[in-house]
Amino acid sequence: MEQENILGYEKIGKLIRKFSIPCIISLLVNSFYNIVDQIFIGQGVGYLGNGATNIVFPLTIVCTAICSMLRRWRI
Repeated sequence: MEQENILGYEKIGKLIRKFSIPCIISLLVNSFYNIVDQIFIGQGVGYLGNGATNIVFPLTIVCTAICSMLRRWRI
């Protein structure tokens, strides 16, 4: 199935909304998950568990960004 490339002729504002809104929503959901996760880990494991998840959280953001980019390219 042939898809047309809208990047060449669509307005910039519309493209920004189309590509950024799903990414913003996924980052908000991921951040909310991290907050809830920190609460439960803090109660169950303690400060070492919170430290470990604070190290891993930026990596999950990078992975989410890469997956969003690859999904847009339909690889």
